[in-house]
Amino acid sequence: MLKKRELHDSQILFELMMHPDVFPFVRQKAYSYEEFMFLTKQTIEAEERGELISRTILDEWGTPIGTINLFDIEDHAGFLGTWLGKPYHGRGYNKPAKDAFFDEIFYSLGIETVYMRIRKENIRSLKAAEKLPYVIHANETRPEIYERLNPGEHQYHLFEIPKDLYSLHVLRHGHETQENSHLLEA
Repeated sequence: MLKKRELHDSQILFELMMHPDVFPFVRQKAYSYEEFMFLTKQTIEAEERGELISRTILDEWGTPIGTINLFDIEDHAGFLGTWLGKPYHGRGYNKPAKDAFFDEIFYSLGIETVYMRIRKENIRSLKAAEKLPYVIHANETRPEIYERLNPGEHQYHLFEIPKDLYSLHVLRHGHETQENSHLLEA
């Protein structure tokens, strides 16, 4: 379901990213295929330097359908960025992709905390985040991060996924399926 980013997946990912329901919520925006290729190459190199973690989300046939990333890694924490192509919204790919990604970053790569910043107008993502039982709404519990995300007019909600809470949930419930919850973090 996940694999490391590769340049040869760029064409299909670029086309999926350009959909108007997806593009506004993608963190690494590219306005041309060439720019997307350049950003993908930079992403691969940044991962080699330990600055981020990026994976391509695949469907059951191995076709790239989106990406999941951990940006701004510092002190064993980072910000989640996920997007799926519009044809894959509502088809049950988000939760298994997140489970696989969290398992890898928490148990193999030494990450302790994942933050999600979600635009206040992104109702679909806000509802999906609130359904995750291991997510903490962190606007008030992490005020320094929340304020840094929202200089002046507030634009984002902040959510936190601590490794211990995620682990407790997995121990108690395993990896449950969750329908129709495709997050598009900004």
